[in-house]
Amino acid sequence: MGQEEPSSDSLTMPFPIGGPASSAWREQAFSRAGDYRFLARLLLPRGTAYEREVLAALERKIDAAENVPGWPRRLSDFLTGAGVERTNSQLDSVETDLLRLMPDPYLRGQLPNLVAHVQDHLPEGDPRRTEVETVAEAVRRRAPNTELRDLERDQVLGAVRAASLEARRSIRRVRSFRNVLLVSALILSLCVAGITLLGVLAPKKIPLCFTPETVDSVNVVCPTETLSLEASGSSTVMPSQQELDENMRDTANAWDMPLIEIVGLLSAALAGALALRSIRGTSTPYSLPVAVAVLKLPSGALTAVIGLLLMRGGFVPGLSALDSSAQIIAWAIVFGYSQQILTRLVDRQANSVLENVSQPSGASVSPSATPAPAAPAAG
Repeated sequence: MGQEEPSSDSLTMPFPIGGPASSAWREQAFSRAGDYRFLARLLLPRGTAYEREVLAALERKIDAAENVPGWPRRLSDFLTGAGVERTNSQLDSVETDLLRLMPDPYLRGQLPNLVAHVQDHLPEGDPRRTEVETVAEAVRRRAPNTELRDLERDQVLGAVRAASLEARRSIRRVRSFRNVLLVSALILSLCVAGITLLGVLAPKKIPLCFTPETVDSVNVVCPTETLSLEASGSSTVMPSQQELDENMRDTANAWDMPLIEIVGLLSAALAGALALRSIRGTSTPYSLPVAVAVLKLPSGALTAVIGLLLMRGGFVPGLSALDSSAQIIAWAIVFGYSQQILTRLVDRQANSVLENVSQPSGASVSPSATPAPAAPAAG
């Protein structure tokens, strides 16, 4: 009988590469998945039925990590982070499986990368970090051909798995804080929209006007219009407070409220741009600096309106009667910028959250560190 022909299953398989993607984090995930797919085929040459089953299981996990949902699902993933969590968790699982399959020379070659990965995500004093550092030091002192003990291998795998889990948790914390900022910005934006609608449809309800007095007249000063009220007759009798209120409501314009809010928003945008110099960037899929900047915009519009209402009510002594529309707009700029006092705590919290995030999880196993063993002959 002649030699049996190799089955098509043992021949070269297609090597799919995911992408292109519309986001940097997913492109990174595609690259990482390609590395793991290549490494899996080096370690499992599909010579036996067991190797074929294990390789198929790894391929399914990699396919699940590379799966890109449609747009309706992506919109929900933007808030829930399910896509990011699915991709990272599947790739972390593949990484752990590959570490179990690695021959001893390969694992020893990867040990410095694994220790660095553990040190990035586990705090000092953590027993798992201490164990893997002890193993690395012991391996460094031994002869090059000395194999890792089973206990040491398990300690390394456990520490790497814990570090990857903590990395995913830190990313979840970033996403949670980002969602809080966006929801807060949405609520404030709805408040701004409501006040704007009220100011446009009923400008007499909340007039942003002032009544500075001179020797022989009283002026009604609004953001867009000014009215001068002369003293009645030859006397110096000034209009009553009721008459002033009526004239103020008549002078109020539908553009007063939108103008003040736009000025406050632009001033807040300037404050947000200047505040970005103290916020560090992040390699996570979620951009906290952008969320913080978005929160500042409706905050500036609201503080501009609220600040002028407080001045009009005499809350600030000596500043209850502005003399011109230019002064009203100038104070709106000041109040819009002053939202930075309130959002400074948010900036600090964002920096604190980002400081607790190290490099993205994974990327601790690279197929270029040590050559894989020669493929065994097909059985």
